[in-house]
Amino acid sequence: MEQMKIGDLTLTWLNGGVTHMDGGAMFGVVPKPLWSRKHPHNEQNQIELRTDPILIQVDGKNLLIETGIGIGKFTDKQKRNYGITEEAQLDANLSELGLTTKDIDFVIMTHMHFDHACGISKWQAGELVPTFENATVITSEVEWNECKNPNIRSRNTYWEQNWKPIEHQVQTFKDKVEVVPGIYMHHTGGHSDGHSIVTIERDGELLIHMADIMPTHAHQNSLWVLAYDDYPLDSIFAKEKWLKLGLEKEAWYIFYHDYKYRALKWNKDLEIIKSIQRDK
Repeated sequence: MEQMKIGDLTLTWLNGGVTHMDGGAMFGVVPKPLWSRKHPHNEQNQIELRTDPILIQVDGKNLLIETGIGIGKFTDKQKRNYGITEEAQLDANLSELGLTTKDIDFVIMTHMHFDHACGISKWQAGELVPTFENATVITSEVEWNECKNPNIRSRNTYWEQNWKPIEHQVQTFKDKVEVVPGIYMHHTGGHSDGHSIVTIERDGELLIHMADIMPTHAHQNSLWVLAYDDYPLDSIFAKEKWLKLGLEKEAWYIFYHDYKYRALKWNKDLEIIKSIQRDK
């Protein structure tokens, strides 16, 4: 497990499983000859997308950004369609750190799409129960309402098995919320109407988790947005805003989906100047 320390704050990337999604869908209108220079793909034209939750430990609290794809949440057909080659290993990862799921205080959900939310509930004695039984789950008010009342497009990604078991744990916000001192969620919209990003301010450093408006380092171009985005112009505007701010402040960008990088810093020419790579 890769770790990053910023003052008294520690980030640890857990193994939430891996999917392989269509490269064309992940890069929208960008032609394959362009995006394939930035990101490898397999013979099915799929790109590897990790679903690795980020554990944040600070001030005696344990926070988890996203929850992975869980265990036993997909049919064989779904595994094939979503290119799932590995399921989550969160219990084992937490055990290595001397923790259990009971020790998670907050689960930060940038949005509730299945590849972020399947790990939030688990099967126990034939029933779905919360994976993180003592946690407060935080997501935007818009996202929570949408996941419970999906439209004809979004019902394929908002699954009742993910939100129903944890609805008593959910705390929503409108525009911005400080989860614990220095860790904020900001509603951006774009990828979904309720999509949020996460910023962390600690020891003079700024860290930004752009979630699915910049799911991988190859999406650094503000115009390279997903075909899955419900509101692509909002994604573009949000990406431009947080890239500009982050580059001015020499921020770290941290990733949930990236196959190669856990975190990196770019200079103003968008050249990587610092990075933490995934240990394969």
